[in-house]
Amino acid sequence: MLSSAMDSGFEPLRGNVQIIRNEDDVTQGLEALLRLDPRLAPIAADAGPIPLRLREPGFAGLAHIIVSQMVSRASAEAIWRRMLPADGLLTAEGYALLHPEAWREFGLSRAKAETLTRIAEAVASGRLDLSGLCLKPPGEALGELTALKGVGPWTAEVYLMFCGGHADVFPAGDVALQNAVGVAFGLEARPQAKALALLAEIWSPWRSVAARLFWAYYATKMRRDMVPIG
Repeated sequence: MLSSAMDSGFEPLRGNVQIIRNEDDVTQGLEALLRLDPRLAPIAADAGPIPLRLREPGFAGLAHIIVSQMVSRASAEAIWRRMLPADGLLTAEGYALLHPEAWREFGLSRAKAETLTRIAEAVASGRLDLSGLCLKPPGEALGELTALKGVGPWTAEVYLMFCGGHADVFPAGDVALQNAVGVAFGLEARPQAKALALLAEIWSPWRSVAARLFWAYYATKMRRDMVPIG
């Protein structure tokens, strides 16, 4: 069993925090998961390749997650294209300077627009360091992110996974993950967030890899791509 950052090849960031940097890390994490929980072997066989899907930490990464939440992938990407400036680089400083009604032109909901504005202003003023946040232990980082009005646990967890590269985060409130686990384990009903969080404890310290596995399984079995960031 892989029991430490040194054993796995992962690099510690701070304390016992580990990160996923590349596809080799995902492979190492999956191998560890199969030893931790042999029930995952047929699920991994059905899921096929597990996408890495990492983005740079910072305002653009968090904004993309927020835009993608609760809308179809096609709609989210259309909104995202309208939000990007001519140089393709969305910054907190640039977003904070947009005129107040820009969100209507983008196709954003008012709630998402207000959340993005609060985040942009916090980053631009130096009150929020989204890159530095990724270096903190998950519990501390999640607490700081969810303290921002409009940023819920799912958004914070997905940001730490796909922008921070945290190896041991599992968004138990994600409906696609709940459905995937329910189908994979033959449960009568999909597990709710609390039950799934408890079930996922066995996959620590590789829960982010387990989430990637079940999203890949969901895409294969249900023919739907519900990974929250691409």
